Amino acid sequence: MNGEGQAKGASRRGLLASAAAALCLPLLPKRAVAAVARPAIGAWGFDVEGMDPAVRPGDDFFRYGGGSWLKTTQIPPDRPSWGPFFALRAKAEADVKAILDDLIRRPQEPGSPEQKIADFYTAYLDTTAIEAAGVGPVQDGLAAIARAGSHEEIARLTVRVDLGAGGPFSIDIWADDKDPDRYTVNVSQAGLGMPGRDYYLNAGASFTGARDQYRTYIERMLSLAGYPKPGEAAAAILLLETAIATLHWPAEKRGDRNLTYNPRTRTGLKALAPEFPWDEAFATLDIADDHDLFGAKEPDAIQGLAALFRATPVQTWRDYLTFHYLNATADLLPAAFDDLAFDFNGRTLSGQPRKRERWKRATAALNTALGEAVGELYVRRHFSADAKAQMVALVGTLRAAYQRRIAQADWMAPATRQAAQRKLDKLRVKIGYPDAWRDYSTLEVRPGDPVGNRARARLWEWRRKAGRLDKPTDRDEWGMTPQTVNAYYNAFFNEIVFPAAILQPPYFDPAADVAVNYGGIGGVIGHEIGHGFDDQGSKSDENGVLRAWWTDEDVARFRARVGPLAAQYARYEPLPGLRLNGVMTLGENIGDNSGLSVALDAYRMSLGGRPAPVVGGFTGEQRFFLSWSQTYREKVREAQLRRDVMTDPHSPAEFRVNGVVRNLDAWYDAFAVKPDDRLYLDPAERVQVW
Repeated sequence: MNGEGQAKGASRRGLLASAAAALCLPLLPKRAVAAVARPAIGAWGFDVEGMDPAVRPGDDFFRYGGGSWLKTTQIPPDRPSWGPFFALRAKAEADVKAILDDLIRRPQEPGSPEQKIADFYTAYLDTTAIEAAGVGPVQDGLAAIARAGSHEEIARLTVRVDLGAGGPFSIDIWADDKDPDRYTVNVSQAGLGMPGRDYYLNAGASFTGARDQYRTYIERMLSLAGYPKPGEAAAAILLLETAIATLHWPAEKRGDRNLTYNPRTRTGLKALAPEFPWDEAFATLDIADDHDLFGAKEPDAIQGLAALFRATPVQTWRDYLTFHYLNATADLLPAAFDDLAFDFNGRTLSGQPRKRERWKRATAALNTALGEAVGELYVRRHFSADAKAQMVALVGTLRAAYQRRIAQADWMAPATRQAAQRKLDKLRVKIGYPDAWRDYSTLEVRPGDPVGNRARARLWEWRRKAGRLDKPTDRDEWGMTPQTVNAYYNAFFNEIVFPAAILQPPYFDPAADVAVNYGGIGGVIGHEIGHGFDDQGSKSDENGVLRAWWTDEDVARFRARVGPLAAQYARYEPLPGLRLNGVMTLGENIGDNSGLSVALDAYRMSLGGRPAPVVGGFTGEQRFFLSWSQTYREKVREAQLRRDVMTDPHSPAEFRVNGVVRNLDAWYDAFAVKPDDRLYLDPAERVQVW
């Protein structure tokens, strides 16, 4: 789970104090347990029927814990993957839909957030009106592209957020790595229509096939819009994107925060890449002339992309922008465009047989445009103060367990251990929802105008960001909405964030066995805290400042510890001939390794010295590990699996189970794993990061 307010100093100290007091108590007060009839899953929070007892746990713990589920579960036809994570996302969609159905059944106050939500949603759903409008709603955008006669005009179009067509650069605003109290304008490599550079450069049959289908898709999309010479344009676009891909940094290089921190003044950026008309682009984005803090994330790639931009004919850029504008807007155009876009983006790239129902896509679009307005309504119905209090206690116990681990980290210099404890002590925790909701009063939403609504929402969001340049950063801002099923660590602000929607079974269930909650959401909490001390998060101090607060010897010893973990994962082969990238996935694998290990410590601490009961024939530690396996049950289509391996810093689910437990001594003891079991690792080969 990825990462990007709440407490001031006194609240943080209170959180630690309450956690310490809770260590020898059950997860829930007795009165709370009595009020809940039974866990949502099984008798104690785990799906015993989903196990496959014919599989030895030491041979394949992923299938031991979920083999029967894997055999009987079918991926829904409108999904590329399925498992608890995606089932919760589907539930969140359905929960939001119920809210929306209630809104549109009754009149809302004009101009209210509820009215804007209802108008945005119903406009997206009205396919009859969309069919009748044809390509009319995008004609202004297409005409603007067709009129572009210079590279300067093209540059303006590539950064127009209302079009969403994109170009060789992504420009965004976020906190500065070395001064997170101020914002910087970051310039990054961009410009690809397929998931990553390997889709253009890899010689494998599956990738050459994807390239052929992509070229065909481009041609058909342009032809559908009546674009002249669509075949020639498609060939030129694919050639341009292939050239872009050759200049891109690979994912593992982009993941190194030291390499991607390259501050520039405006003059310095223009000197680095003079062929791109930066002044025109920044003026289009309302970035003031006197703003002088920029970041070039991949300097030599940006330099090369700027030269490519100028060397590429304007006509090719018009072809490129026309296609990408249509591709980005296809879901709001007649069904012929929508179906064509799904055929490539869904069926080809992810193996998804069927397009998602319109209402599901409408809720996703709405969450992007008015996410916190929807989130405020969602929280009222689906998140309780009691759930938040229980999560605070869980986080506190995990934090206390990390304190012990850091105190025992003899590979760290004493001064570094003290700095690590300070960082842990200052860790901000956001649970459920933001303290203050975003104000959408200036966002215009028009009934019956889905294309315009999306364009205005994108422009509104950009102007919100640009308007805070040269102001202090907002550390209370959330990077996810409450209805998002995910969690993250944000290194800039040294914070962990858990939206309301993930705090549900199987991750978190107030009525479940304590071991289940520690093996589920406890492992997730440990994972996110661990990002503050992984290969990249460890480069920021307690205030979020990117600096070297470890000694060179600490860094060397840490690399010696995690190097074997990268090597382990690099040997895993999810598809024949396709291995994991152990370097690209290292941070997330460290998060899993340390997160589950520390969550186990926290579970033991929560028992307060009492022995864990045997429940359903399983010991406490067996239930803990089985819970982890349950949260990562997943079936995935082959095309999506290939996409994930090439682009996702998270390992596939099977290795987030098997690859983690085989490094933990306690798992061997819990399931009597022996040297002849397939997952067995010699104790000297087991990696313990924290």
